[in-house]
Amino acid sequence: MTTERECDQLLVERVQAGDRQAFDMLVARHQRRLMRLISRILRDQNEAEDVVQESFIKAYRGLRHFRGDSAFYTWLYRIGLNTAKNFLLSQGRRAPLAGEAALLSAENGEGEHLRDINTPESMLASKQIAATVNEAMDALPLELRTAIVLREIEGLSYEEISEIMACPIGTVRSRIFRAREAIAARLRPLLDKPVDRRW
Repeated sequence: MTTERECDQLLVERVQAGDRQAFDMLVARHQRRLMRLISRILRDQNEAEDVVQESFIKAYRGLRHFRGDSAFYTWLYRIGLNTAKNFLLSQGRRAPLAGEAALLSAENGEGEHLRDINTPESMLASKQIAATVNEAMDALPLELRTAIVLREIEGLSYEEISEIMACPIGTVRSRIFRAREAIAARLRPLLDKPVDRRW
């Protein structure tokens, strides 16, 4: 049984040999994950779609130079992150404004594991917690937000995040720690209140 990395590598080799359909398969395998990551950075669906498309174009053009030293998806994520950063710079935006996508993200179920369906009060409280987590993540500097999204939402290892973000593992650990601390600080006031006082 082949691993995801081995399967990607076989597809990469087919693309390098001139098989364009193999690239379509790579897009199909990674488009949703890349879109989820880029959407977290840009938070505008149309902008994210444009950046993801541009990232795949860059990946296709650069694929002949891909040697397989890292997994294809870490290489692709790095292209996506750099493309998103360049897009923000070209728009004169260092980082997106905080808060506007938080409630939407909570309603879309990103806080599903926080949900307790026992009472209307606990449902409201868990929605508030999910919204607060999303607002806290949106307010993080880009490097911290990227690191925590790659770790907690994408489930990548510290080594993979280090490759994607092109920084040492110690830096990755520090960014994730600082992101978690910032999120915890925003959650503390909510968690310290009794359930019936949260709303």
